[in-house]
Amino acid sequence: MLFNRYRRGLFITSFLAAPVILYLVYVISPYAQAFYIAMTDWRGVTATPAFVGLDNFVRLFSDDIFWKAVTHNAALLVLLPLLTIVIALFFAFLLNVGGAQGVTGIRGSKFYRVVFFFPQVLAVAVVAVLFQQVFRPDGSGMLNGPLMALGISPIGFLSDPDVAFWSVLGVMVWQAVGFYVVLFSAGLASIPRDMFEAAQIDGAGRLSLFFRITLPLLWDTLQVAWVYLGILALDVFAIVWVMTDQHGGPDWSTTVMAAEIYRNAFQYFRFGYASALGVMMFFFIVGFAVLSLRLSRRERIEY
Repeated sequence: MLFNRYRRGLFITSFLAAPVILYLVYVISPYAQAFYIAMTDWRGVTATPAFVGLDNFVRLFSDDIFWKAVTHNAALLVLLPLLTIVIALFFAFLLNVGGAQGVTGIRGSKFYRVVFFFPQVLAVAVVAVLFQQVFRPDGSGMLNGPLMALGISPIGFLSDPDVAFWSVLGVMVWQAVGFYVVLFSAGLASIPRDMFEAAQIDGAGRLSLFFRITLPLLWDTLQVAWVYLGILALDVFAIVWVMTDQHGGPDWSTTVMAAEIYRNAFQYFRFGYASALGVMMFFFIVGFAVLSLRLSRRERIEY
């Protein structure tokens, strides 16, 4: 008996050893190296960078551009999940419970799911280049062209500091909504139709169906969506770097932490300072995920 337990433990240990080693080498080790580099003045060319302790972090907290990036990430952290989830949940509800009977999807719902999901299959860089053309400030722009034809002054979607951030947010929501429409549709499809039918017999309208049945039973899915979108908001890079003027402009009005990490590392060759930025972003992401899971914890509803 004891020998069998030993063999079972040895088998489990040997089975898990390879993935654990890979995780340590390719995940934990780079994290540890980043923490070390963040406390040096390494510029990418010296083999033994000078240790400067917390100087990079002290400099970080007095950097106005860093605080602008943090402000933009914080705004995205609130607005991106909120707008994406509200829009995606609305469309998913219509596609699955918006039919004439109130418990079935609308006609052609499968086709609409494909249409909504289409932006998700495009590479982020492709989306950024596409919307560069959509937001062009001249008559060839998809939005400014009709405005100019009507005699309305063109809008500087990417050149006006007061508008550029909202343009970036709109593009991010446009790309993300489709995936969460499909995700919420899958969650709605798993809810027994009997629940909706019984609620309708009791006189529940569409709003009651949404708030009293759909939301409670999709809570776990909504929680996961919020965490994923929050991490996307903190880790956004390609849209800002490719689409915006001066890679975060104009006048730093769209810059984010990931863009500043890349700029400091590969344009200014301040790898120590860039690593300090990366460490701060790591703590922001982990803190957001832990806080979100704790605040949204609730009892599971069985059905």
